Amino acid sequence: MTAFARPAGPRSLSARRAAASAGSAVLRGILDEDGTRLLLLVPDPHARFAGVELAAPFAASVLDDGYGVCSYVFAWTPSRDPLKASGVLGGYLEGFGDLRMRPDAASAIPLGERTWAVVCDAEWPSGTVAELAPREVLRGQLAALEGLGLVPSVGIEHEVVFRDPGGAPLTAHGVDYAVGGTERLAPLLRELRTALDDAGLGVESARAECHPGQYEIVLRHRDALAACDDVLLQQLIVRRVAARHGVTADYLAAPEPGQGNSGHVHLSLSAMDGSEPDLLGGFLAGVLRDARALTAIWAPTWNGYVRLRTAPFSPREVRWGHDDRTASVRVAGPSSSPRLEFRFAGADAQPHLVVAALLAAGRFGLEEALAPPDAGVTVGSLATSPWEALPLLDRAGELLGSAVAAQLAALLTEEIESGLDTVTDWQRHRGALRS
Repeated sequence: MTAFARPAGPRSLSARRAAASAGSAVLRGILDEDGTRLLLLVPDPHARFAGVELAAPFAASVLDDGYGVCSYVFAWTPSRDPLKASGVLGGYLEGFGDLRMRPDAASAIPLGERTWAVVCDAEWPSGTVAELAPREVLRGQLAALEGLGLVPSVGIEHEVVFRDPGGAPLTAHGVDYAVGGTERLAPLLRELRTALDDAGLGVESARAECHPGQYEIVLRHRDALAACDDVLLQQLIVRRVAARHGVTADYLAAPEPGQGNSGHVHLSLSAMDGSEPDLLGGFLAGVLRDARALTAIWAPTWNGYVRLRTAPFSPREVRWGHDDRTASVRVAGPSSSPRLEFRFAGADAQPHLVVAALLAAGRFGLEEALAPPDAGVTVGSLATSPWEALPLLDRAGELLGSAVAAQLAALLTEEIESGLDTVTDWQRHRGALRS
Protein backbone atom coordinates (compact mmCIF):
# COMPACT_ATOMS: atom_id res chain seq x y z
CA MET A 1 0.00 0.00 0.00
CA THR A 2 2.94 2.39 0.52
CA ALA A 3 3.31 2.94 -3.23
CA PHE A 4 -0.19 4.41 -3.30
CA ALA A 5 -0.03 6.48 -0.11
CA ARG A 6 -1.33 10.03 -0.23
CA PRO A 7 1.35 12.03 1.62
CA ALA A 8 -0.02 14.96 3.58
CA GLY A 9 0.86 18.40 2.32
CA PRO A 10 1.92 19.77 -1.06
CA ARG A 11 3.38 17.72 -3.88
CA SER A 12 4.68 19.12 -7.15
CA LEU A 13 3.57 17.77 -10.51
CA SER A 14 6.99 16.19 -11.06
CA ALA A 15 6.86 14.50 -7.64
CA ARG A 16 3.41 13.21 -8.43
CA ARG A 17 4.59 11.81 -11.77
CA ALA A 18 7.37 9.98 -9.93
CA ALA A 19 4.81 8.53 -7.51
CA ALA A 20 2.67 7.39 -10.45
CA SER A 21 5.67 5.67 -12.07
CA ALA A 22 6.52 3.83 -8.85
CA GLY A 23 2.89 2.92 -8.30
CA SER A 24 2.52 1.56 -11.82
CA ALA A 25 5.14 -1.11 -11.19
CA VAL A 26 3.41 -2.22 -7.98
CA LEU A 27 -0.06 -2.16 -9.57
CA ARG A 28 1.18 -4.21 -12.51
CA GLY A 29 2.24 -6.97 -10.12
CA ILE A 30 -1.14 -6.92 -8.41
CA LEU A 31 -3.00 -7.12 -11.72
CA ASP A 32 -0.92 -10.08 -12.90
CA GLU A 33 -2.80 -12.19 -10.33
CA ASP A 34 -5.65 -14.20 -11.82
CA GLY A 35 -9.12 -12.90 -11.05
CA THR A 36 -8.05 -9.33 -10.24
CA ARG A 37 -10.10 -6.60 -11.92
CA LEU A 38 -9.23 -3.00 -12.67
CA LEU A 39 -11.85 -0.25 -12.65
CA LEU A 40 -10.79 2.67 -14.86
CA LEU A 41 -12.39 5.95 -13.76
CA VAL A 42 -12.55 9.34 -15.48
CA PRO A 43 -14.01 12.35 -13.61
CA ASP A 44 -16.76 13.96 -15.71
CA PRO A 45 -18.18 17.51 -15.47
CA HIS A 46 -21.01 16.36 -13.16
CA ALA A 47 -18.81 15.41 -10.17
CA ARG A 48 -19.01 11.69 -10.85
CA PHE A 49 -16.96 9.03 -12.62
CA ALA A 50 -17.36 7.42 -16.01
CA GLY A 51 -15.97 3.92 -15.59
CA VAL A 52 -14.91 0.76 -17.39
CA GLU A 53 -14.08 -2.48 -15.55
CA LEU A 54 -11.38 -4.73 -17.02
CA ALA A 55 -10.51 -8.31 -16.14
CA ALA A 56 -7.07 -9.83 -15.62
CA PRO A 57 -4.76 -10.54 -17.33
CA PHE A 58 -5.70 -7.89 -19.89
CA ALA A 59 -5.94 -5.16 -17.22
CA ALA A 60 -2.16 -5.01 -16.68
CA SER A 61 -1.48 -4.11 -20.32
CA VAL A 62 -3.75 -1.06 -20.00
CA LEU A 63 -1.19 0.59 -17.72
CA ASP A 64 0.99 0.99 -20.82
CA ASP A 65 -1.52 1.16 -23.64
CA GLY A 66 -4.51 2.90 -22.08
CA TYR A 67 -8.12 2.10 -22.95
CA GLY A 68 -10.93 3.75 -24.87
CA VAL A 69 -13.81 5.81 -23.54
CA CYS A 70 -16.39 7.64 -25.66
CA SER A 71 -15.50 11.31 -26.07
CA TYR A 72 -18.96 12.53 -25.13
CA VAL A 73 -18.32 11.88 -21.42
CA PHE A 74 -17.07 15.50 -21.28
CA ALA A 75 -20.05 16.87 -23.24
CA TRP A 76 -23.05 15.03 -21.85
CA THR A 77 -25.96 15.88 -19.58
CA PRO A 78 -26.56 14.35 -16.13
CA SER A 79 -28.81 11.79 -17.88
CA ARG A 80 -25.93 10.95 -20.25
CA ASP A 81 -27.51 12.50 -23.31
CA PRO A 82 -25.25 14.53 -25.64
CA LEU A 83 -25.28 18.27 -25.05
CA LYS A 84 -26.73 20.45 -27.79
CA ALA A 85 -23.52 22.26 -28.56
CA SER A 86 -21.16 23.21 -31.35
CA GLY A 87 -17.75 24.84 -31.53
CA VAL A 88 -15.09 23.17 -29.39
CA LEU A 89 -17.67 20.87 -27.80
CA GLY A 90 -18.68 19.60 -31.22
CA GLY A 91 -15.40 17.73 -31.49
CA TYR A 92 -16.41 15.66 -28.48
CA LEU A 93 -19.77 14.79 -30.06
CA GLU A 94 -18.95 14.31 -33.72
CA GLY A 95 -18.90 10.60 -34.48
CA PHE A 96 -18.80 9.69 -30.78
CA GLY A 97 -15.30 8.29 -31.16
CA ASP A 98 -12.93 7.16 -28.45
CA LEU A 99 -10.62 9.11 -26.23
CA ARG A 100 -7.88 7.11 -24.57
CA MET A 101 -7.86 6.75 -20.78
CA ARG A 102 -4.36 6.86 -19.30
CA PRO A 103 -4.29 5.43 -15.73
CA ASP A 104 -2.60 7.56 -13.06
CA ALA A 105 -1.28 4.83 -10.77
CA ALA A 106 -0.70 7.34 -7.95
CA SER A 107 -4.49 7.39 -7.55
CA ALA A 108 -4.97 3.60 -7.24
CA ILE A 109 -7.07 2.19 -4.39
CA PRO A 110 -8.37 -1.29 -3.54
CA LEU A 111 -12.16 -1.54 -3.59
CA GLY A 112 -12.41 -5.08 -2.21
CA GLU A 113 -13.55 -8.25 -3.97
CA ARG A 114 -10.21 -8.34 -5.84
CA THR A 115 -10.96 -5.06 -7.59
CA TRP A 116 -8.69 -2.04 -7.83
CA ALA A 117 -9.77 1.40 -9.00
CA VAL A 118 -7.54 3.95 -10.70
CA VAL A 119 -8.34 7.47 -11.86
CA CYS A 120 -7.36 8.25 -15.44
CA ASP A 121 -6.42 11.15 -17.65
CA ALA A 122 -7.95 11.37 -21.12
CA GLU A 123 -6.29 12.13 -24.44
CA TRP A 124 -7.21 12.16 -28.12
CA PRO A 125 -5.93 9.34 -30.38
CA SER A 126 -3.24 11.78 -31.55
CA GLY A 127 -1.86 11.92 -28.01
CA THR A 128 -2.96 15.50 -27.31
CA VAL A 129 -4.78 15.99 -24.03
CA ALA A 130 -8.55 16.26 -23.86
CA GLU A 131 -8.70 19.92 -22.82
CA LEU A 132 -12.22 19.65 -21.36
CA ALA A 133 -11.35 16.82 -18.97
CA PRO A 134 -11.65 18.30 -15.44
CA ARG A 135 -8.35 16.71 -14.41
CA GLU A 136 -6.60 18.41 -17.31
CA VAL A 137 -8.15 21.79 -16.45
CA LEU A 138 -6.79 21.45 -12.92
CA ARG A 139 -3.38 20.23 -14.06
CA GLY A 140 -3.06 23.29 -16.30
CA GLN A 141 -3.65 25.62 -13.37
CA LEU A 142 -1.19 23.70 -11.19
CA ALA A 143 1.47 24.08 -13.88
CA ALA A 144 0.76 27.81 -14.15
CA LEU A 145 1.02 28.22 -10.38
CA GLU A 146 4.29 26.31 -10.33
CA GLY A 147 5.49 28.86 -12.88
CA LEU A 148 5.23 31.34 -10.01
CA GLY A 149 7.16 28.95 -7.76
CA LEU A 150 4.08 27.90 -5.75
CA VAL A 151 2.52 24.52 -4.91
CA PRO A 152 -0.86 24.23 -3.16
CA SER A 153 -2.03 21.83 -0.51
CA VAL A 154 -5.77 21.10 -0.50
CA GLY A 155 -8.30 19.52 1.84
CA ILE A 156 -11.95 19.08 0.85
CA GLU A 157 -14.92 18.65 3.21
CA HIS A 158 -18.03 17.02 1.76
CA GLU A 159 -21.35 16.81 3.57
CA VAL A 160 -23.89 14.08 2.81
CA VAL A 161 -27.40 13.24 4.02
CA PHE A 162 -28.24 9.57 4.59
CA ARG A 163 -31.85 8.61 3.81
CA ASP A 164 -33.86 5.44 4.38
CA PRO A 165 -35.72 3.68 1.51
CA GLY A 166 -38.68 6.00 2.01
CA GLY A 167 -36.49 9.09 1.61
CA ALA A 168 -36.51 10.11 5.29
CA PRO A 169 -33.21 11.18 6.89
CA LEU A 170 -31.72 8.58 9.25
CA THR A 171 -31.94 11.07 12.10
CA ALA A 172 -35.13 12.99 12.79
CA HIS A 173 -33.32 16.19 13.77
CA GLY A 174 -30.00 17.95 13.42
CA VAL A 175 -27.14 16.14 15.14
CA ASP A 176 -24.31 18.67 14.92
CA TYR A 177 -21.30 17.22 16.79
CA ALA A 178 -23.67 14.73 18.46
CA VAL A 179 -22.63 11.35 19.82
CA GLY A 180 -26.08 10.31 21.00
CA GLY A 181 -28.98 10.40 18.57
CA THR A 182 -26.94 8.86 15.76
CA GLU A 183 -27.70 5.21 16.60
CA ARG A 184 -29.49 4.52 13.29
CA LEU A 185 -26.35 5.65 11.50
CA ALA A 186 -24.03 3.40 13.52
CA PRO A 187 -24.08 0.16 11.42
CA LEU A 188 -23.59 2.11 8.20
CA LEU A 189 -20.81 4.25 9.65
CA ARG A 190 -19.04 1.20 11.07
CA GLU A 191 -18.77 -0.43 7.64
CA LEU A 192 -17.99 2.87 5.97
CA ARG A 193 -15.12 3.51 8.35
CA THR A 194 -13.60 0.13 7.51
CA ALA A 195 -14.09 0.59 3.75
CA LEU A 196 -12.40 4.01 3.72
CA ASP A 197 -9.52 2.72 5.85
CA ASP A 198 -9.05 -0.29 3.57
CA ALA A 199 -8.94 2.04 0.56
CA GLY A 200 -6.15 4.04 2.20
CA LEU A 201 -7.79 7.41 1.55
CA GLY A 202 -6.51 8.95 4.77
CA VAL A 203 -9.58 10.15 6.65
CA GLU A 204 -8.76 12.92 9.10
CA SER A 205 -12.11 13.27 10.86
CA ALA A 206 -15.80 12.46 10.65
CA ARG A 207 -18.77 13.83 12.53
CA ALA A 208 -22.50 14.24 12.56
CA GLU A 209 -23.61 17.54 11.05
CA CYS A 210 -26.28 20.15 11.67
CA HIS A 211 -29.17 18.86 9.49
CA PRO A 212 -31.22 15.66 9.85
CA GLY A 213 -29.29 12.62 8.62
CA GLN A 214 -26.28 14.74 7.71
CA TYR A 215 -22.69 13.62 8.12
CA GLU A 216 -19.30 15.03 7.16
CA ILE A 217 -16.11 13.15 6.29
CA VAL A 218 -12.84 15.09 5.97
CA LEU A 219 -9.75 13.75 4.22
CA ARG A 220 -6.28 14.92 5.21
CA HIS A 221 -4.83 17.74 3.14
CA ARG A 222 -2.76 16.61 0.14
CA ASP A 223 -1.74 17.64 -3.38
CA ALA A 224 -4.59 19.17 -5.37
CA LEU A 225 -5.05 16.36 -7.90
CA ALA A 226 -5.16 13.75 -5.14
CA ALA A 227 -7.57 15.85 -3.07
CA CYS A 228 -10.07 16.12 -5.93
CA ASP A 229 -9.70 12.51 -7.11
CA ASP A 230 -9.99 11.20 -3.57
CA VAL A 231 -13.12 13.11 -2.62
CA LEU A 232 -14.86 11.53 -5.63
CA LEU A 233 -13.45 8.11 -4.69
CA GLN A 234 -14.78 8.71 -1.21
CA GLN A 235 -18.23 9.45 -2.65
CA LEU A 236 -18.05 6.24 -4.69
CA ILE A 237 -17.30 4.21 -1.56
CA VAL A 238 -19.93 6.03 0.51
CA ARG A 239 -22.64 5.33 -2.07
CA ARG A 240 -21.66 1.66 -2.38
CA VAL A 241 -21.66 1.07 1.37
CA ALA A 242 -24.91 2.99 1.79
CA ALA A 243 -26.58 0.87 -0.90
CA ARG A 244 -25.62 -2.32 0.95
CA HIS A 245 -27.56 -0.96 3.92
CA GLY A 246 -30.58 0.04 1.83
CA VAL A 247 -29.66 3.70 2.37
CA THR A 248 -29.29 6.56 -0.11
CA ALA A 249 -26.33 8.96 0.13
CA ASP A 250 -27.69 12.38 -0.85
CA TYR A 251 -25.09 14.92 -2.05
CA LEU A 252 -27.60 17.50 -3.27
CA ALA A 253 -26.34 21.01 -2.56
CA ALA A 254 -29.68 21.76 -0.87
CA PRO A 255 -31.13 18.47 0.43
CA GLU A 256 -34.13 20.37 1.81
CA PRO A 257 -35.23 24.03 1.78
CA GLY A 258 -33.09 25.98 4.23
CA GLN A 259 -30.43 23.22 4.37
CA GLY A 260 -27.10 22.86 2.62
CA ASN A 261 -24.59 20.14 1.75
CA SER A 262 -21.34 21.98 1.21
CA GLY A 263 -18.05 21.16 -0.49
CA HIS A 264 -15.67 23.44 1.41
CA VAL A 265 -12.11 23.68 0.11
CA HIS A 266 -9.20 24.30 2.49
CA LEU A 267 -6.14 25.60 0.67
CA SER A 268 -2.63 26.66 1.60
CA LEU A 269 0.40 27.53 -0.51
CA SER A 270 4.05 26.52 -0.26
CA ALA A 271 6.84 28.34 -2.07
CA MET A 272 9.27 26.09 -3.94
CA ASP A 273 12.19 28.34 -2.93
CA GLY A 274 11.27 28.29 0.77
CA SER A 275 9.99 31.88 0.89
CA GLU A 276 6.66 32.90 2.41
CA PRO A 277 3.85 32.96 -0.19
CA ASP A 278 1.32 35.80 -0.28
CA LEU A 279 -1.74 33.72 0.60
CA LEU A 280 -3.62 36.48 2.43
CA GLY A 281 -2.66 39.18 -0.05
CA GLY A 282 -2.89 38.91 -3.80
CA PHE A 283 -4.15 35.33 -3.82
CA LEU A 284 -7.07 36.08 -1.51
CA ALA A 285 -7.80 39.33 -3.34
CA GLY A 286 -7.93 37.55 -6.72
CA VAL A 287 -10.43 34.97 -5.51
CA LEU A 288 -12.65 37.61 -3.92
CA ARG A 289 -12.60 39.66 -7.13
CA ASP A 290 -13.66 36.75 -9.35
CA ALA A 291 -15.88 34.77 -6.97
CA ARG A 292 -19.09 36.13 -8.51
CA ALA A 293 -17.96 35.47 -12.08
CA LEU A 294 -17.24 31.85 -11.14
CA THR A 295 -20.62 31.17 -9.52
CA ALA A 296 -21.51 28.63 -12.22
CA ILE A 297 -18.61 26.48 -10.97
CA TRP A 298 -19.57 26.76 -7.30
CA ALA A 299 -23.24 26.14 -8.17
CA PRO A 300 -23.50 24.17 -11.44
CA THR A 301 -27.05 22.94 -10.73
CA TRP A 302 -30.43 24.60 -10.24
CA ASN A 303 -30.43 23.15 -6.73
CA GLY A 304 -27.11 24.85 -5.98
CA TYR A 305 -28.82 28.25 -6.02
CA VAL A 306 -31.28 27.00 -3.40
CA ARG A 307 -28.28 26.26 -1.17
CA LEU A 308 -26.98 29.79 -1.65
CA ARG A 309 -30.18 31.04 0.02
CA THR A 310 -29.41 29.12 3.23
CA ALA A 311 -27.18 31.76 4.90
CA PRO A 312 -25.34 32.21 7.18
CA PHE A 313 -23.34 29.01 6.66
CA SER A 314 -23.66 28.95 2.86
CA PRO A 315 -22.88 32.65 2.45
CA ARG A 316 -23.76 34.39 -0.79
CA GLU A 317 -22.03 37.64 0.19
CA VAL A 318 -18.37 37.81 -0.85
CA ARG A 319 -16.21 38.70 2.13
CA TRP A 320 -13.50 37.15 4.26
CA GLY A 321 -12.92 36.90 7.98
CA HIS A 322 -10.70 35.35 10.60
CA ASP A 323 -12.24 32.09 11.85
CA ASP A 324 -15.67 33.30 10.72
CA ARG A 325 -17.93 30.57 9.32
CA THR A 326 -20.46 33.15 8.15
CA ALA A 327 -17.87 34.56 5.72
CA SER A 328 -17.53 33.03 2.26
CA VAL A 329 -13.76 32.84 2.82
CA ARG A 330 -12.59 31.89 6.30
CA VAL A 331 -8.99 32.23 7.41
CA ALA A 332 -8.26 29.26 9.64
CA GLY A 333 -5.25 27.70 11.30
CA PRO A 334 -2.44 29.30 13.32
CA SER A 335 -1.11 32.71 12.30
CA SER A 336 2.25 31.10 11.50
CA SER A 337 0.68 28.83 8.83
CA PRO A 338 -2.81 30.04 7.89
CA ARG A 339 -5.04 28.36 5.37
CA LEU A 340 -8.04 29.65 3.46
CA GLU A 341 -11.36 27.85 3.68
CA PHE A 342 -13.45 28.63 0.61
CA ARG A 343 -17.12 28.10 1.41
CA PHE A 344 -18.60 28.90 -2.02
CA ALA A 345 -19.23 25.44 -3.46
CA GLY A 346 -21.94 22.89 -2.80
CA ALA A 347 -21.29 19.17 -2.46
CA ASP A 348 -22.55 18.66 -6.03
CA ALA A 349 -19.90 20.92 -7.59
CA GLN A 350 -17.13 19.33 -9.69
CA PRO A 351 -14.12 19.42 -7.32
CA HIS A 352 -11.37 19.55 -9.99
CA LEU A 353 -13.06 22.56 -11.58
CA VAL A 354 -13.68 24.22 -8.20
CA VAL A 355 -10.02 23.97 -7.21
CA ALA A 356 -8.85 24.97 -10.71
CA ALA A 357 -11.04 28.08 -10.54
CA LEU A 358 -9.69 29.02 -7.11
CA LEU A 359 -6.08 28.59 -8.27
CA ALA A 360 -6.66 30.59 -11.45
CA ALA A 361 -8.35 33.50 -9.70
CA GLY A 362 -5.75 33.52 -6.92
CA ARG A 363 -2.86 33.38 -9.40
CA PHE A 364 -4.24 36.33 -11.36
CA GLY A 365 -4.48 38.24 -8.08
CA LEU A 366 -0.84 37.48 -7.32
CA GLU A 367 0.31 38.44 -10.81
CA GLU A 368 -1.58 41.73 -10.63
CA ALA A 369 -0.45 42.40 -7.04
CA LEU A 370 -4.02 42.96 -5.90
CA ALA A 371 -4.69 44.01 -2.32
CA PRO A 372 -7.60 42.39 -0.46
CA PRO A 373 -10.26 44.42 1.37
CA ASP A 374 -10.28 44.53 5.14
CA ALA A 375 -11.69 41.55 6.95
CA GLY A 376 -15.48 41.67 7.23
CA VAL A 377 -15.97 44.07 4.31
CA THR A 378 -18.50 42.82 1.74
CA VAL A 379 -17.24 43.35 -1.81
CA GLY A 380 -20.11 41.79 -3.76
CA SER A 381 -22.26 38.70 -3.94
CA LEU A 382 -22.43 35.47 -5.86
CA ALA A 383 -24.99 35.21 -8.65
CA THR A 384 -28.44 34.45 -7.27
CA SER A 385 -29.73 32.25 -10.10
CA PRO A 386 -28.35 30.14 -12.95
CA TRP A 387 -29.49 32.64 -15.59
CA GLU A 388 -27.70 35.41 -13.66
CA ALA A 389 -24.55 33.27 -13.54
CA LEU A 390 -24.58 32.37 -17.24
CA PRO A 391 -23.41 35.68 -18.81
CA LEU A 392 -20.64 35.97 -16.20
CA LEU A 393 -18.80 33.01 -17.73
CA ASP A 394 -16.92 35.29 -20.13
CA ARG A 395 -14.57 35.95 -17.22
CA ALA A 396 -14.20 32.20 -16.65
CA GLY A 397 -12.88 32.06 -20.21
CA GLU A 398 -10.14 34.53 -19.31
CA LEU A 399 -9.22 32.51 -16.23
CA LEU A 400 -9.60 28.92 -17.44
CA GLY A 401 -9.65 29.20 -21.22
CA SER A 402 -12.36 29.76 -23.81
CA ALA A 403 -12.96 26.01 -24.34
CA VAL A 404 -13.73 25.44 -20.66
CA ALA A 405 -15.99 28.50 -20.58
CA ALA A 406 -17.91 27.16 -23.60
CA GLN A 407 -18.31 23.81 -21.86
CA LEU A 408 -19.56 25.46 -18.65
CA ALA A 409 -22.00 27.64 -20.61
CA ALA A 410 -23.41 24.62 -22.48
CA LEU A 411 -23.81 22.68 -19.24
CA LEU A 412 -25.53 25.53 -17.41
CA THR A 413 -27.78 26.29 -20.38
CA GLU A 414 -28.88 22.64 -20.45
CA GLU A 415 -29.54 22.80 -16.69
CA ILE A 416 -31.75 25.87 -17.11
CA GLU A 417 -33.66 24.45 -20.08
CA SER A 418 -34.14 21.09 -18.39
CA GLY A 419 -35.63 22.84 -15.37
CA LEU A 420 -37.95 24.89 -17.56
CA ASP A 421 -39.08 21.71 -19.35
CA THR A 422 -40.13 20.09 -16.06
CA VAL A 423 -43.41 20.23 -14.15
CA THR A 424 -42.67 19.90 -10.43
CA ASP A 425 -44.72 19.25 -7.31
CA TRP A 426 -44.05 22.87 -6.35
CA GLN A 427 -45.68 24.07 -9.57
CA ARG A 428 -48.66 21.79 -9.02
CA HIS A 429 -49.03 23.06 -5.47
CA ARG A 430 -48.91 26.69 -6.62
CA GLY A 431 -51.45 25.89 -9.30
CA ALA A 432 -53.78 24.33 -6.73
CA LEU A 433 -53.55 27.45 -4.59
CA ARG A 434 -54.89 29.44 -7.54
CA SER A 435 -57.92 27.19 -8.03
